[in-house]
Amino acid sequence: MSQVNQDSSLSTLLSGLVSDISGLFRKEIQLAKAETSEKVGEMMGGAVSLLIGGVLALGALGVLLSAIVTLVASMFVAQGMDPTLSNALAAGIVTIVVGIIAWMFISKGLNTLKASNLNLNRTTTSLGRDADMVKERL
Repeated sequence: MSQVNQDSSLSTLLSGLVSDISGLFRKEIQLAKAETSEKVGEMMGGAVSLLIGGVLALGALGVLLSAIVTLVASMFVAQGMDPTLSNALAAGIVTIVVGIIAWMFISKGLNTLKASNLNLNRTTTSLGRDADMVKERL
């Protein structure tokens, strides 16, 4: 009779173990989904930064900045510089300043989009712990 008890308790233990492992992996999948969603959100933030940087880079060539070029050029002409040279120098200065600002935004966006930022660290760590726990139980 004790053999029957041992068989039923062993089957109960194995059934419980399978149920626990199944629940554990379901939770790990939920964690992976949540972490993936978080990483996609970060990528979208990087894409927005790239978009802002791109708009600023295009704006460096646009109408808004042409007014600044004209203002700087008029200051050079007031100092006695040739008008053609002052226009060229003013355009160069404005282009460099706006280009640096655009580069900062684009650099920030590219850093956010790096593949190393997309690692699922919490999920990987948690799966490792779960695998160790299953090994201990077996």
